[in-house]
Amino acid sequence: MGKRAPARRRPLKAKPGTKGLGPAECRLEQPTRSCSGSCGSNPESRLRCGIVHTSIALLESGNLEVILSATQPRVVIVGGGFGGLFATRALAGAPVSVTLIDKRNCHLFRPMLYQVATGLLSADEIAGPLRSILNRQKNVAVLLDEVSGIDTEKRLVHLKQHVIPYDFLVLATGIQYNYFGHEDWRRTAPGLESLDDADLIRGKILLAFERAEEIAAFDQADTEKIRQRLTFVLVGAGTVGVEMAGTLAEMSRMALAHDFRHIDPRSAGILLYEAAPRVLPSFPEVLSAKAQRHLESLGVKVYTNTRVTNVDTDGIVANGERVPAGTVLWSAGVLASPAGRWLGAAMDKSGKVIVNSDLSVPGHPEIFVIGDTAHVVAQARNLLGINAKEPMVMPGVAQPAIQEGKYVAGLIRRRLQGQRPPAPFWYWDKGDLAIVGRTYALADLRFLRFAGFSAWIVWAAVHIYFLIGFANRFFVILQWGIAFLTKRRQVRVFPGEEDSAKAA
Repeated sequence: MGKRAPARRRPLKAKPGTKGLGPAECRLEQPTRSCSGSCGSNPESRLRCGIVHTSIALLESGNLEVILSATQPRVVIVGGGFGGLFATRALAGAPVSVTLIDKRNCHLFRPMLYQVATGLLSADEIAGPLRSILNRQKNVAVLLDEVSGIDTEKRLVHLKQHVIPYDFLVLATGIQYNYFGHEDWRRTAPGLESLDDADLIRGKILLAFERAEEIAAFDQADTEKIRQRLTFVLVGAGTVGVEMAGTLAEMSRMALAHDFRHIDPRSAGILLYEAAPRVLPSFPEVLSAKAQRHLESLGVKVYTNTRVTNVDTDGIVANGERVPAGTVLWSAGVLASPAGRWLGAAMDKSGKVIVNSDLSVPGHPEIFVIGDTAHVVAQARNLLGINAKEPMVMPGVAQPAIQEGKYVAGLIRRRLQGQRPPAPFWYWDKGDLAIVGRTYALADLRFLRFAGFSAWIVWAAVHIYFLIGFANRFFVILQWGIAFLTKRRQVRVFPGEEDSAKAA
């Protein structure tokens, strides 16, 4: 018998009804094998040629995992916070290739970031590496990079030096603090956004006591300078501002009370400023009043209806009055990330992208915006399943982001399976929690409102539950127990020399 003639390779063709292969259908910028020259010099023709050669090479490789990842729909998720992480995890086992992009390598549990800033917890107890969290999810790749723009027409995400194509894009890029046009205040009055910020703030707080001790040791007569060093101003009485104020008061009056020889840390002044009529404006008035009374019982001076108009190294100006202070911390409003500008989409006054009822961007059903990046108005139900009378704007807390991430992942699955789209997103409103002291918190469950130790138990249980990883939960509980019994702070180490210099 003669040798069989080699089978002719059939040319790859586009599916009926499509326009052929586009840039978003190839991950490689160059073909893997040389071209006969028929593609010409046109870049688009060369790209199509490269895609054909790459596809052939993948088929010949016999590596099923590589073939599937190269041919499956690509889902790009930007942001490894609550929304991005839960969307990624909800796509486990789905026939998609997921790329999770974040400029930091960890998922940060931001609701407890203030405890790192005040020395109660260490950074690794409220953060976990994204690669470690997702290491068993085989359809996910994690990239440490930063997005600089999005080409919605070509479906490309632009990074600092590379581009990534997508079939579905999920933006969960979070927020930053709003200095209301005074970005120069950021250096003097840092906000609590990241672990670096927490280290910087902890350094500023501890260094203030150290500098006051130094002044008292060598120049005891300069009481005004000592008083200024021991004055801490917090601008903004939202959840973060209230938590920081209460924790700072307890820190100075308990944890540091017996550590200095020339100053009395208990004399430190904690001043909390809020432009609105009351603290915690998003909570019911009865709970706001209880929070203010508890803060005042801790020694915090609360100033409502007071607008801060200037911040500098000597303190602040509030309602036209100069207030000397050695440390100023900012928590007075937020702005969304630049996602809206990347997309050219409609935004609210805070820069959040206004989305459809399925969390997609108008005109772009393949792009979804979730969490703090999105302006979402949706129907809500409380813990008992009772519908709210009116749709509500989603608050900037973890639960909406988590639920939105899961919803978008489910929607993508349904589209890929050719199923009918799901009902519009609705929010399971589990209420709001805020901590005001070491054993005092507020709980607004909508149908039930209470404050005190019982609310603190609820707060602690919820936050421990949503921490990522068993080890993190164990060590946080251990640290809380030690701090409760000893009234001490375990993390008293200053940040690096460079950060310490900035803090000074």
